[in-house]
Amino acid sequence: MSGPTTETVAIGAIDDHHESMIKRLLKAQSFQIFLVLIAIVLVFAALAPGNFATAGNFRLVVQNASILAVLGVGMTFIIITAGIDLSIGSVLVFSGVVSAMVMRGIGGDGWGVATLGIVVSILCGLAWGFLNGFLIAKAKVPPLIVTLGTFGMALGFAQILTGGVDIRTVPAVLTDTIGYGNIFGSIPVISVIALVVVIVGAVVLHKTRYGLHTYAVGSSELAARRVGVKVDRKLISIYTMSGGLAGLAGILSLAQFSTTAIAGQSQTNLNVIAAVVIGGTSLFGGSGTIFGTVVGLFIPAVLQNGFVIIGVQPFWQQVAVGAVLIVAVYVDQVRRASAARGKQEGVWKKLFGLSRERS
Repeated sequence: MSGPTTETVAIGAIDDHHESMIKRLLKAQSFQIFLVLIAIVLVFAALAPGNFATAGNFRLVVQNASILAVLGVGMTFIIITAGIDLSIGSVLVFSGVVSAMVMRGIGGDGWGVATLGIVVSILCGLAWGFLNGFLIAKAKVPPLIVTLGTFGMALGFAQILTGGVDIRTVPAVLTDTIGYGNIFGSIPVISVIALVVVIVGAVVLHKTRYGLHTYAVGSSELAARRVGVKVDRKLISIYTMSGGLAGLAGILSLAQFSTTAIAGQSQTNLNVIAAVVIGGTSLFGGSGTIFGTVVGLFIPAVLQNGFVIIGVQPFWQQVAVGAVLIVAVYVDQVRRASAARGKQEGVWKKLFGLSRERS
């Protein structure tokens, strides 16, 4: 008797577990945004099958989104803590400028010079990120104000160093190997680097104590402090990491475009923030995924590419992305309000039950 009963319970538990997993998946904002991305791809594939739905075009889309993906990983951590970083575009430019100046000063096209340039670019990003984190965590200046200030400072220093003229002297090994290089003949090296950053970021965020503490800080900084999380140290480390990734993005941009592109990153910070929020990371902190960020990055990339192919003005991409961003934030607010109501109803039901028991 005990055997069949146990088997029946086990099957029911498995079915309920699978059903709950499916329900959670369908309710996840990142998955819903992924369905939107698939729908956009199918529409453009139907409108221009010979030009859009090709391996070469998809490769171009992935390559164009690679640098933003590197920046998006750091931004996801920051927004999960209920923070913001408006400076990443300027830090990217500053890091690339200093790196290009160092490599030009040393001279040469070998890996020795290129490696030094990579290290310098990442160190510059780490320095700016540490400054952001320190002012936010220790001086208690709001993240919006701190990063708005460093946004202007980093870009201003980059223009001072160059006189506003882009540096076009880049070691050939960077452009040939990273900027235009391929693995297995068709996979861009720059996209492989971005994929590694995304995977590492996802593992750290979702599978480690560091990621758990990141969510805790975003959910409730006070509660995180009470359970022993060193919030100040955590915030400094997160902003420093984001700055380091901006420095890495700076050298990747230098390799891809063979120039510092000082004026070409004015919208980078807003594009990355929009992608992270569209991907389901809450501006109020406490929730978000790296997968959602990647999906959110590809929506504007696919829209821009598709509009160009079918002959629509690419400016419509900004309209579409802005509309999706507003909808994403609205959905997040509705979910938070619904969760708060559910929690409140649960509390009142519990209190009502206790009062009935006493009576």
